Amino acid sequence: MANLNQFLDLFNPLPGNHYLQVTTSPDETTHAMCKMLNDVSGELALVVYSEEEVDYSDEFPDAKLQYVKDFKEPFRAIPRNHDIVVFKDIFHLHENKNMILKIAYTTLANTANIIIMQKKGTMDIEAIKEMLEEFEFRAPNEIDVLPEYDLVIAKKMHMWGNGL
Repeated sequence: MANLNQFLDLFNPLPGNHYLQVTTSPDETTHAMCKMLNDVSGELALVVYSEEEVDYSDEFPDAKLQYVKDFKEPFRAIPRNHDIVVFKDIFHLHENKNMILKIAYTTLANTANIIIMQKKGTMDIEAIKEMLEEFEFRAPNEIDVLPEYDLVIAKKMHMWGNGL
């Protein structure tokens, strides 16, 4: 993967921040977020959707790991516990997009961000922006920070829509 500096500039980790990445395969972005959060005594929760058993505990010893085998199943997340949720290469595969967006909305703190990133050409960006608006995420924008990925970012705003 190319230089991650622009990707990491999307984040402003503060001491104790909790980020959540939901993916099918952890990669350099996962390692970079984990290091960035370790530097500020934060925490990365990593949800890996995979039908095969893969143990990432040695690779990510500081991450809070969760494994989900079925693309119909939800992941678990504590309400208002995360400052950012990143869906990487999972959104187009999950059979219940509405459910995972609702979980993301619930687990995010107020004014927190959601990021959906997928390999270039696999995501209908305008449809994703509309879906995010429907789920009360505001100001969805496409950002070109990684040459291999399309990325959409939006914000959960306090007392808008769902008011959670």
